[in-house]
Amino acid sequence: MTRAKVAVFISGSGTNMAALLYASRLPDCPFEIALVLSNNPDAGGLKLAEAEGIPTFVLPHKGVPRADHDAAMEAAVRRHGAQWIALAGYMRILTPDFVARWEGRMVNIHPSLLPKYTGLHTHERAIAAGDAHAGCTVHLVTADLDEGPILGQIPVAILPGDTAETLAARVLFAEHQLYARCLADLVTRETDPAWLTAQVRAHAMALPDAEESLSHGMACFGVIKGKKFAWVSADHHGDRKTALFVKISGADEQEQLIESDPERFYRPAYFGDGWIAIRLDLGDVDWDDIADWLRRSWLAVAPRKLAAMMEF
Repeated sequence: MTRAKVAVFISGSGTNMAALLYASRLPDCPFEIALVLSNNPDAGGLKLAEAEGIPTFVLPHKGVPRADHDAAMEAAVRRHGAQWIALAGYMRILTPDFVARWEGRMVNIHPSLLPKYTGLHTHERAIAAGDAHAGCTVHLVTADLDEGPILGQIPVAILPGDTAETLAARVLFAEHQLYARCLADLVTRETDPAWLTAQVRAHAMALPDAEESLSHGMACFGVIKGKKFAWVSADHHGDRKTALFVKISGADEQEQLIESDPERFYRPAYFGDGWIAIRLDLGDVDWDDIADWLRRSWLAVAPRKLAAMMEF
């Protein structure tokens, strides 16, 4: 199994980093920790990472422009071949450009049940509000603080007499369980047929008069009461591939595409030269490009009056 390389950003003790590190040592874990980075030379987690043989990178942020600091941290991440970033108590707000470059590949853990209590002092706020439960959330990082898509949550009961400190200690146990599970799910979803099919479905069903059906064991999409414009093949005929089948102009285009990128494009069996198969399970899908392929294929089968109403 090829494991995804993760860079972990910390600013303090690094307990969540440690939880990720030790989870990565399990034989079935799909990720490994490639690098631990910090803006704080005194961060306790750095010593643990070094003792466990994990490379570290430290760059104090004082006096360094935020964009320059982010660029240096990112350069270290890329030098170590990391494809994912996990923020684990990293007490710096990253620049929008940095966040945009790692969209969908950077995660954070937050000590509340988001969308409740973004920002700091989450435990005090949950207790003051009289909540029955606090908890933790793993989410994708976006430019809006603590507002990215949620990947997982665990509620933690608030007990009578709890203080922010006692509650935080129990929430931390939950964080250590949740983070590794959510990160493992995230780094494997780009090869998960169900997740890939769901992404195709979202784009295909956004097209006018689109409908989904099941044919020959494959999800397929067509214009209502009309022709099919896309199919998703998941290990069809035991080929161990997940691919999108869409319509093209014919044999010449099919040949050109396959010659240009034979790993990504191939001839779908039994579909003829008017179709092309596009691999979805290579871990680097450009979903905007897939949306364009679906629109083009939809146009090829849609009734003229319906197609004329579309603006592309």
